[in-house]
Amino acid sequence: MRKERERRTLETAGMLFTLLFGNLLHFVYDWTGQAGWAAYLSAVNESTWEHMKLLAVPWLVWTVVTIVVNRCAAGAFPRAIGLLAGLAAIPALFYTYTGILGKSVGVVNILIFQAAVLLAYFVSASLQKSARLSSVSFQILGILLHLLAALAFLFFTSFPPSLPLFVDPTNGTRGIPPKTL
Repeated sequence: MRKERERRTLETAGMLFTLLFGNLLHFVYDWTGQAGWAAYLSAVNESTWEHMKLLAVPWLVWTVVTIVVNRCAAGAFPRAIGLLAGLAAIPALFYTYTGILGKSVGVVNILIFQAAVLLAYFVSASLQKSARLSSVSFQILGILLHLLAALAFLFFTSFPPSLPLFVDPTNGTRGIPPKTL
């Protein structure tokens, strides 16, 4: 009972951390004068991919925190599945509503981010209740999925493919923009 309460407390703290820092990361690249290091942690443009990074970065940080605090990676696989669910929700919801309305609305985009974070934590927490996904094999798979997600965000920040997911709808650019003075 106590272990479950500790897990829920840690997950709730992680959800709040992800919501707060994910929203702040939207502005960090510009706040730092477009510092190179900030490009890999925060949104560098208004593309859907860069908005997905706002969920991924704090989520990945919190996953490391949970592994260190728990001294094991038993929740790594459920957390990886939660991350993937949240990441999938962002473009699915964004393209659905903009397809219906024909335009993007800032407040709706913020709500989509928040809904994706809540979905990710709900999926993760639901799967963590089952001890069936905590074997060493699942721990390794969960860590690998997190590493792949981190590598994808690092790589595609610098080398975004020519796909709509990576295009900034405000100016048609992709990836790290040229520095503005």
